[in-house]
Amino acid sequence: MKAIIFGAGRQAEGVAWYLATHSEFEEIGLYSRSPGPIDDIIEFIGSDKLKKHVGDVLDEERTKEVMQQYDVGINALPTRQTSYKTIELAAEVGLDMIDILEEYHRSPDPYEMEDLELPEGMDVEDYGEHLHEQYKEKGIMLLDGIGFAPGLTNITLGEGLREMDEPKTAIARCGGIPNEESEKRHPLRYMITWAFDHVLREYNIKSAAIKDGKLTELDALTLHEKFLFDKFGKNVELECAVTPGMPSFVHTRPELENTYEKTVRWPGHYDTIKEFRRCGMLDIEPVEVNGCEVVPREVLLKVLIPKLKPKEGDRDACVMWNTAEGKKDGKDVRIDYYMWDDEDVDMGLTAMQRTTCFPPAISAEMMAKGEITGEGIVAPEDCIKGPIYQKMIERLEEVGVKILKEVKY
Repeated sequence: MKAIIFGAGRQAEGVAWYLATHSEFEEIGLYSRSPGPIDDIIEFIGSDKLKKHVGDVLDEERTKEVMQQYDVGINALPTRQTSYKTIELAAEVGLDMIDILEEYHRSPDPYEMEDLELPEGMDVEDYGEHLHEQYKEKGIMLLDGIGFAPGLTNITLGEGLREMDEPKTAIARCGGIPNEESEKRHPLRYMITWAFDHVLREYNIKSAAIKDGKLTELDALTLHEKFLFDKFGKNVELECAVTPGMPSFVHTRPELENTYEKTVRWPGHYDTIKEFRRCGMLDIEPVEVNGCEVVPREVLLKVLIPKLKPKEGDRDACVMWNTAEGKKDGKDVRIDYYMWDDEDVDMGLTAMQRTTCFPPAISAEMMAKGEITGEGIVAPEDCIKGPIYQKMIERLEEVGVKILKEVKY
């Protein structure tokens, strides 16, 4: 079996680490336009299973040539433009794919297109269905949005809802934060663990949701709440607010009365972000300053990124509290899923890498073995279920990512 990873950033590194050390793949390709980051990953992991491919995914012929050498692809690219291009080309060559991007490609969100090029005459909904049909026609599968969030959020809530006779609610609360010691050293009580431009994007757009039985869109940062996290030996106050995430649920579980996702942060974070937003600092429309046009969000990124990068000794954590509610045997039932994962210094991977990268890596092996099956664009909650779900949870526990389930009637 052979797998190809598109990208050479932190998420590609995490996927490659798992595949090289804990899977049966004989070859793991790394495809990126920048040779240096590929070399860094190969040196870090030190496995002869890894193979270097240099090329730009926008170079269609080169990308298809590499794809044809592999059994399954894992998309760890950060932008909508590159993610969708890779998905298109995989459909052409007939390569089963996994994508980590926080978007449901069958129904792309229409906000802030980020250089995403739509075929002439198509809107985003048409385009998503076009991709779905392409994959179905080739008899291949795109496992779409399998990481931390979307990903672990989807599969835990999906499994919980399947235990109910009348599922009603699926709420995800999850996020990457600095650990208790590190958060004190950064503004916003935040530390960058993945592309910060995407973080600010999520703070500024609407997301599809079901609220009180109605399909709607929720503004980012609404439904702001604080809560106590007291599992896994922790006793800390956190907060969460609506951001895009788990985007497939409004399509795959339309019968629900409520479903949406909130991103977890340390208290006080969102109050500051809301003020930035009120002042226009998250806007992407240029403004004139001393005769020059500047984009407010780009200015904010330029100022904040150096202050939010991890400092020596900083560690991150990933937190999850998901709630599924409904009825079983005529009784109200609630199932909560909890996770607190810390950076593993010995492993050399951040918590964000572990929780985001291990699920797609495990899924890639199960797809290559024919254990995960499907055609078209398939959401995690629709194919990682039953025995496959249990196997996923067990494989995650083997590398220290533990999920606690609590059922209350």
